Amino acid sequence: MLQKNISRRDFTKLATALAGSLGLGAAAAPRTATALEKLAAGKPNVLWLQALSCSGCTVSALNSYQPDAIDLITEYMSLLFHSTISSATGSLASSVISETIDQGDFLLVVEGSIPLGMPEACMSGGRPISELIAKAAGRAKAVVAVGTCSSFGGIPAAENNPTGAVSVRDFLDSESIGKPLINLPGCPCHPDWLVGTLVHVTEFGMPSLDDDLRPTMFYSKVVHDQCPRFADYERGNFAESFSDSGCLFKLGCVGARTFSDCIHRRWNGGVNSCIDSGAPCIGCAGKDFAKKADFPLYRIGQEDALVTELAQR
Repeated sequence: MLQKNISRRDFTKLATALAGSLGLGAAAAPRTATALEKLAAGKPNVLWLQALSCSGCTVSALNSYQPDAIDLITEYMSLLFHSTISSATGSLASSVISETIDQGDFLLVVEGSIPLGMPEACMSGGRPISELIAKAAGRAKAVVAVGTCSSFGGIPAAENNPTGAVSVRDFLDSESIGKPLINLPGCPCHPDWLVGTLVHVTEFGMPSLDDDLRPTMFYSKVVHDQCPRFADYERGNFAESFSDSGCLFKLGCVGARTFSDCIHRRWNGGVNSCIDSGAPCIGCAGKDFAKKADFPLYRIGQEDALVTELAQR
């Protein structure tokens, strides 16, 4: 705080806002502030490993706002290694990963699905990433699966993929590794979900999780129930094109089947969300996202069954 000329008042305001976003209430602000200080002091350490992914969740994390990207990766995350943004390469990078794993006492963040059927499809330092993840998970205090690919398999694990890619949960089960696991699906994962989860684990322990190991503080409500166009749905006012006002179900919105608070939280520092910008929800935080080969990102003309189902509720 002193180094960055942040007043105690401003820091407390940040902690209060974060506590509120986690559903903890203002009374939890002091402990949330303590957790932020622990993260900034290097407790706990975070090791971020990437498997089959597009690095979209990394890009999203770097778009973090309050804390911003610089503070996120140098202060609050205590990030020991991340292959995309690391200045270390080659043998030095491999030694950093090995030393971190050997020392233990860290949170393992995994981005991307694991090529279980083709280990050579994703290598790090001449070793399959699956070996590194298995070894790191065994030494980690907990594992955080960031993004839909890591949480549920996502696009790399889609039907007919040649790598036999699986989610982190399925991979850990196959290796009989019983470490605590938290799934943070989303394509990409919202940076608040990541920072909030790290804060919660640091100071309050494991958050409440649903059956899919998602924190209920972020994934307990369906997008449909929070939609800014919900009134249009109730009135039967459906958009026929993307430039129209009205409910987006007829343009393929699957918000009624997707659990996420992104409508309320919004993206890019609270600037916008998919539906606010006129795009239907494509269910990127759902466990069925891109699972089947015929999965359409936009279901134009395939909405009737969903609309009928909702109308009957």
